[in-house]
Amino acid sequence: MRISVVAVGKAKERYIAEGIAEYEKRLGPYGGAKVVEVRDERIPKNASPAEEVQVKEREGERLLAAVPDGALVVALDPAGVAWSSEELAEHFGRWEIEGVRDVSFLIGGPLGLSDAVYVRSDLRLSLSRMTFLHTLVRVILLEQVYRAFRILRGEPYHK
Repeated sequence: MRISVVAVGKAKERYIAEGIAEYEKRLGPYGGAKVVEVRDERIPKNASPAEEVQVKEREGERLLAAVPDGALVVALDPAGVAWSSEELAEHFGRWEIEGVRDVSFLIGGPLGLSDAVYVRSDLRLSLSRMTFLHTLVRVILLEQVYRAFRILRGEPYHK
């Protein structure tokens, strides 16, 4: 199963880029994972609600364009379902049995995701009710995906 994390904006912080590279490497034996960064939109100062919607729509179009055909799409959403690491592993196992070849996790920018992204998504997943830097979420998500595959394969991983 191939995993893609499609995210708005470039991760500029070195520690985040290093974390992404580390988990992409660790996930290689499990089918691989890659982070795809799409261009973010400039948010006008004192943006109106309509301007914010336009920003999310443009970013959403770019996110969806980067999703492989036929992929199962998971939108990261603070209001989404919250799973334990074990539950995430169970879902990966189920998706493998169902023949899912690609899973794409979509991460919005500071304004979140567009309605079109939510409509296309097969699942809304919350990593936490807390707010994280949207670039840091990439590393947190990749670590959880790695942990889930280790659990699924019965391999040791720190609890």
